Amino acid sequence: MIYFDYAATTPVDARVQAAMEPYFQEVFGNPSSVHLYGQKAEAAVESARESVAAVLHCAPGEIVFTSCGSEADNLALRGVALARRERTGADAILTARTEHHAVSRTAEQLERHFGFRVAWLEVDEYGRVSPHSVEQALTDRTALVSVMLANNEIGTINDLPGIAAVCRAHGVPLHTDAVQAAAYLPVDVDALGVDLLSLGAHKFYGPKGVGALYVRKGTPLIPILTGGGQEFGLRAGTHNVAYIAGLAKALELAAAERAERTAQVLPLRDHLIGSILEMIPEVRLTGHPAERLPNHASFALRGVDGNLLLTLLDAAGFACSSGSACKTGNPEPSEVLKSLGLPREWALGSLRVTLGNATTTADVESFLQTLPLLVEKARKLNTHV
Repeated sequence: MIYFDYAATTPVDARVQAAMEPYFQEVFGNPSSVHLYGQKAEAAVESARESVAAVLHCAPGEIVFTSCGSEADNLALRGVALARRERTGADAILTARTEHHAVSRTAEQLERHFGFRVAWLEVDEYGRVSPHSVEQALTDRTALVSVMLANNEIGTINDLPGIAAVCRAHGVPLHTDAVQAAAYLPVDVDALGVDLLSLGAHKFYGPKGVGALYVRKGTPLIPILTGGGQEFGLRAGTHNVAYIAGLAKALELAAAERAERTAQVLPLRDHLIGSILEMIPEVRLTGHPAERLPNHASFALRGVDGNLLLTLLDAAGFACSSGSACKTGNPEPSEVLKSLGLPREWALGSLRVTLGNATTTADVESFLQTLPLLVEKARKLNTHV
C-alpha cells in the first residue's frame, strides 16, 4: 500500500515515540500527586508546555492540553461563547460552513440547545474567508469568531492576520483551528493575531489522542470539562503524560524541519496537480491554486462516485480520501464542497491526495499511472447505478 492520506493522520515519528517511552513505565506517576513520582510526571508536563509555548511564541501558562484537536475546538467555542455571554450579553457566533465539524457542529449545537445565534460567513470560490466578509458580519452581539488557518478538505489557507486585525478593532476574540496547518505552516500566535488556537498531535507525526489549545491571557473562558482543576482549572482530567510529551516533541520537530519537509512535498504536490488536471477529463482542482498547504492536492471529478473511487484505489494499493476523514462513507457532498458552489455531479466526486515525509517520486508516478484508468472505470460503473 502507498499512503496518500496524511491529512487524516500521520505515523508517529520514531523520535517522538522515543520521547514518549519513559512515561509508560519509568515515570508513571500522576502529575497531581505530591510525592516524587508525581513531581517527575508534573515536571514532564510543564517541560512539554514550555516547548509548545516556545513554538507558538506565547507564555507557557497560555497552553491548555486536551485530548485532541476536536476537544480544543469545543473548549474554545463553548468556553468563550458562554463566558462572553455571561460578561457582556454577546450571544452570536461567527464562523463558516467550510470549518471542520468540530467547529461548525459545535456552533450549531450552541444555537440549537444553548440559545446562541450563528452567523455563517461567506467564502469565495476557493473556500477562503476574507477579512472584509468578517467585518461585514460583525455586530455588537458577536461573542466569538472562528476561522480555520488551513482547510482540511481543500487545503486553502486563510488570511488570519487580516481577519485578526478586524476582530481586534471590534474587541471580539478570534479562534483558529490550526490542526491541519501546524504540520507545514508557522503557528506564531502573535504573527497570526489570534486569541485561541487549536492543535492536534496526530496531524504532525505525534500520537492520536492528545491536543492543545492556546488561550491568550485575558481571554474569557469557562471550562467545559470540570473536575479536579487540572490545566489551570480550564480542563479537568488526569494528564496523559506520555502523549503530552509526544505532542511537544512532534511540534518541536515540525517547526525545526518545516523548510525541509516543505521542500520535499511541494514539488511532488505540484507535479501531481498538474498531471491530473492534464491527464483526466472533467476534473477541477478544489481550493486555492497557490494559497494552499504544500502537501495537499484535492479535486472534484464530474460523474464519479467519490466513495467508489476510493474503494477502487484502495484495491489498487493507494490510501486516499474524499475529504475529511470524518466524512468518508457519507454519500452526500460535504458542506465544504457545497460552499464552493460546485454542482452535485461534481461535488460527489471529490478526491483528496495528501503527501508526507515518506512520499517518494516513485509513489506519485505509480499513482498517476493508475488513477486515470480507475476514474474511467468509476464513471462507467456510475452510469449503471
